[in-house]
Amino acid sequence: MAKRALRPLVLASALAALVPAAGVAQPAKPAAAPAVPGQAKPQEIKIGYLRTYEKTLALSALDVPPPDIGLAGAKLAIADNDTTGRFMGQDFTLVPVTLAPGDDVAAAAKTMLDGGVSYVITDLSAEDTLKVADLAKPKGAVVLNVGAADDRLRQADCRSNMLHIAPSTAMLTDALAQYLVWKQWSNWALVEGEHPADKRYADDLKRSAKKFGAKIVGEKVFPDKGGARATDSGQALVQRQIPVFLQDLPDHQVLLVADRSEVFGTYIPWRTWIPRPVAGTAGLRSTAWDPTSQEWGGEQIQNRFQSQSGRRMDARDMEAWTAVRSIGEAATRTHSADPAKLIAYLKSPKFSVAAFKGQKLTFRDWDWQLRQPILLSDGRSVVSVSPQEGFLHQVSELDTMGYDRPETKCVFKD
Repeated sequence: MAKRALRPLVLASALAALVPAAGVAQPAKPAAAPAVPGQAKPQEIKIGYLRTYEKTLALSALDVPPPDIGLAGAKLAIADNDTTGRFMGQDFTLVPVTLAPGDDVAAAAKTMLDGGVSYVITDLSAEDTLKVADLAKPKGAVVLNVGAADDRLRQADCRSNMLHIAPSTAMLTDALAQYLVWKQWSNWALVEGEHPADKRYADDLKRSAKKFGAKIVGEKVFPDKGGARATDSGQALVQRQIPVFLQDLPDHQVLLVADRSEVFGTYIPWRTWIPRPVAGTAGLRSTAWDPTSQEWGGEQIQNRFQSQSGRRMDARDMEAWTAVRSIGEAATRTHSADPAKLIAYLKSPKFSVAAFKGQKLTFRDWDWQLRQPILLSDGRSVVSVSPQEGFLHQVSELDTMGYDRPETKCVFKD
């Protein structure tokens, strides 16, 4: 894809200094203090964090993921877990492993599982997430997915030991569609990239339109011709070419963008042929969390996160934080460090976790997707939060986003 071809070679040496060596577990915190004579030794709860990272270019320099994305959220949650854990006789340890894309994730997962890790947080592709889940199953371990939004992991490729902290693509597009329909902006045009991830997102936008009564009046595919993203004449070329590309779309109220591959999406807002709002992967975006979020105590966690990491909290950071805190919540409620008990509690109707979104989050028992509000952001502020007013459900309004129980194709094989 274009963004891989455009990666500067100079990043290799910088990355080596910023990211732990592939497949090497790095200590996440100092060793626990020696036990006080007469006191029981704290029960250790190991939480694995398996991810791939490679610093890549984005159309906007502000969208380049920091080297510790996700990992920083997990580390903050470990500290939060230990705050309660020290009174419960529990000590939480993070075992992070960072791989380069293409490295053998199976070998890293086996090492982690053989080392006594029963909870593996994954920030991986859909294929690699499935590999880890299948390796974890015989060990009685659970995978908490924070990286793969692919619907198929919650549908035909679901696993009974795979819990999804990251919202699915269907949840993200439903959240966006609800807001646009609530605004009575129901006629949409769609421009999508030509890569598989772009098409999957576009398909979900179409599904959301049908689900909530909107209409996609026209579609175009943006060809990925490669080439330089930033040249001396790039800005002038984009300003001339994007409007011409979009001019033959039928009249519409909103222009939707499906560019998961980071080829053209950032160039669309303010360069359309006719003045229309832009939403999707550019313009107004749906996300699990946003660095600008401040409501429901959000500024409190933002401040703590910034003190630790020197930046605001991104969606992947919050997803990793929520995964680690979910395990901590289960340990607190069960008064146990037994993996079987904690996993059973995570999957029980009793479980819930607070994550600075205005309500407690719970798992859907038909696909193990975490129910959660979805934020809509323009990159400067949170514009709205879905589910929107008026979108009702007989069980939970959060289930109006994503695949509901009657729609699911998930069948657990155990």
